[in-house]
Amino acid sequence: MTTLSKSELWPRFQKYYTEIPMLDLAIDISRMNFADDYLALMSTPIQKALIAMAELEKGGIANPDEKRMVGHYWLRNPSLAPTQTIAKEIKDTIAAIKDFAAQVHNGTIHGEKGPFKNLLVIGIGGSALGPQFVADALGNPGTDKAAIFFFDNTDPDGMDKVLAAIGDELGQTISIVISKSGGTKETRNGMLEAKAAYERAGLNFSKHAVAVTGQLSELDNYAVKNGWITRFPMWDWIGGRTSELSAVGLLPAALQGFDIDALLAGAKACDDVTRQTNVRVNPAAQLALMWHYIGNGKGTKNMVILPYKDRLELFSKYCQQLIMESLGKEKDLNGNVVNQGIAVFGNKGSTDQHSYVQQLREGILNFFVTFIEVLRDRNGKSIAVDPGVTSGDYLEGFFLGTRQALYENNRESITLTIKQVTPASVGILIALFERAVGLYASLININAYHQPGVEAGKKAAAAVIDLQHKVLNYLGEKKGHALTSAQIASGIGAHDEFETVFKLCEHLAANPDHGIRKIPGSTPFEAAYQAAAQ
Repeated sequence: MTTLSKSELWPRFQKYYTEIPMLDLAIDISRMNFADDYLALMSTPIQKALIAMAELEKGGIANPDEKRMVGHYWLRNPSLAPTQTIAKEIKDTIAAIKDFAAQVHNGTIHGEKGPFKNLLVIGIGGSALGPQFVADALGNPGTDKAAIFFFDNTDPDGMDKVLAAIGDELGQTISIVISKSGGTKETRNGMLEAKAAYERAGLNFSKHAVAVTGQLSELDNYAVKNGWITRFPMWDWIGGRTSELSAVGLLPAALQGFDIDALLAGAKACDDVTRQTNVRVNPAAQLALMWHYIGNGKGTKNMVILPYKDRLELFSKYCQQLIMESLGKEKDLNGNVVNQGIAVFGNKGSTDQHSYVQQLREGILNFFVTFIEVLRDRNGKSIAVDPGVTSGDYLEGFFLGTRQALYENNRESITLTIKQVTPASVGILIALFERAVGLYASLININAYHQPGVEAGKKAAAAVIDLQHKVLNYLGEKKGHALTSAQIASGIGAHDEFETVFKLCEHLAANPDHGIRKIPGSTPFEAAYQAAAQ
């Protein structure tokens, strides 16, 4: 299908623009160049996907690798949970979060230096991305009930930067450590770094620490043993990338003073709409079908997410994990090698007018765009920056102009429109993309709810750390001898790891922690490394 003129596009827009008044949401797929019979041709596959989604919500084993259910939809509607026990746990947790936040806000629970005024979230992946997105979308520095900071990596310099921002207020900072298993190394490292920082400040970390973790996990046991303030549950039926509406995201949001009931209500309302079997009124089904159309069911086009709202800047980052970890799979459900996935990137408009929109319009055509339009500019009136024109009018103009400029050059796009950024609309966006991911996964016959590639990466990292131990032990045994990385690799029997040993030696020598000295050589590979004398 070729690009249509503006006059030709108007009837198509009327046909494929759908408003969902109960969500204050609209979806426009008219600028996707699918043929008019495409939705009819895909009717059977999408209905099968909707049936599969219904089975998921009833508690079917959706992750056969781990023999577990996938129940993030129950978080905002506990009555859907397959057992009364699960439903009660969800309700009790939400009540406990509200009660805990109230006690923090009224000063009943406080730090060693006074009422808690800061929040340090220690997690990685879904344990940080969701809270970061929601904090950026809903936060108002100066009026929020807590300022929020993150340790979301195992980068020491990054943690130092965060600690410098907190400054001398650690005694009024509550730390939330989030890890389902308690064994995630990045999070464990962040916890230990935070603990050391509190101790350097003469503070007891345990009096400022809260855990969000699985029952009887390594972290759960550690928190009990060390007398942490309290713990909140992470259940095995919740994956990290769909955990924002569990304690993972609700606890930070409640402590910041956000309306978590509205977050949950928005997600529930979106779930109700996106269960409908009529695709023409189901925005999640429309998204899934458009992803299937544009990538030929094989993810051949990247997804560029462009929200025209600063508050939604982190939504593309949040969606990267949700979509890429869910859909990036080597094998389908039948064991066939399919190498599926959709690459996701984006930032915000109109910032991107001045960065990569040039390539989007005229460069390689390997993408489609998802625009997010927000109708409300701000709370209250705006000044006129030109006669009769506000800065928000310009933002809308850049959005409409960019969308049209891309379409005229055969760049296809979807547009999602929301009225304003609120806790409810943020809940709607989270639920909308969660459902679209699940439906698309069914269309391409993959398991969206496991992540073997992530586990492979963790095992590989553990092997590198084990190799580092061998390098350090060997250099310790050969103290006084300067050895090249190749000699070290041979000495420890790592005959297939010469490059890794070289990189490890470079890193060890660059840091004072292990006492390794580098002696330059005529080439990088003739440099020698030596354990410093005690």
